[in-house]
Amino acid sequence: MDLRKLKTLIDLVSESNISELEITEADGKVRIVKADARPPAVMQAAAPMMMQAPAQAAAAAAGVPAPAAAPAVPVETGHVVKSPMVGTFYRASSPGAKPLAEVGQQVKEGDPICIIEAMKIMNEIEADKTGTVTKVMVENGQAVEFGQPLFIIE
Repeated sequence: MDLRKLKTLIDLVSESNISELEITEADGKVRIVKADARPPAVMQAAAPMMMQAPAQAAAAAAGVPAPAAAPAVPVETGHVVKSPMVGTFYRASSPGAKPLAEVGQQVKEGDPICIIEAMKIMNEIEADKTGTVTKVMVENGQAVEFGQPLFIIE
């Protein structure tokens, strides 16, 4: 197989969403595997562990005590209102308007508490529990994921 043909195949794999290509011809066999074929979550989860273990091993070898464990993150109490979709979070219905829900405000089930813009459509998100808003967990204009906590209601 000539180099020009091989380069063309490599370019084809790198520019497409193909993760692996294998070709067998009379004069040989070529297998091209894309370097980033692994899912990103696996790479992200593995990287911190690899970085942390050598640092602890080096500290132990040098006679330095291991760092204390990080303090526990306080668990939020109350009912968590979660995002029902991916989009952009807005606290008010328009840029200069008063926020739909503020800390300390009483809300009833069904009251609009924020807006999430998804695909140029403004979706009013309603309180799914009656109570007092104790915490707003997202900044205005921030992108939110499905299931991300937005508010705490007690």
